Amino acid sequence: MAHMIRYYLANFAHLLFYGYTLLIFGRIILTWIPSWQNHVLVRFISFLTDPYLKIFQRVLPPLGGVLDISPIIAFFCLRIAESIVLRMILL
Repeated sequence: MAHMIRYYLANFAHLLFYGYTLLIFGRIILTWIPSWQNHVLVRFISFLTDPYLKIFQRVLPPLGGVLDISPIIAFFCLRIAESIVLRMILL
């Protein structure tokens, strides 16, 4: 029974990490469409993802003032965090 609970908890955690990854990816894509920046959905996605992304933007500012590679580092750290959480759940 406990094994089954851990399995479902691990799947739930994976879905949360996957969903947040999709939100970040969506945020990145939506920044390329300036006319949508004031849309309610874009503001909601920004509200959810900007606190996390700003951590990496403070550490790694845009290269040449234009190219922001901080989301790549954010994705990488999110994957590491997911791996750690899933191992903790499944052990």
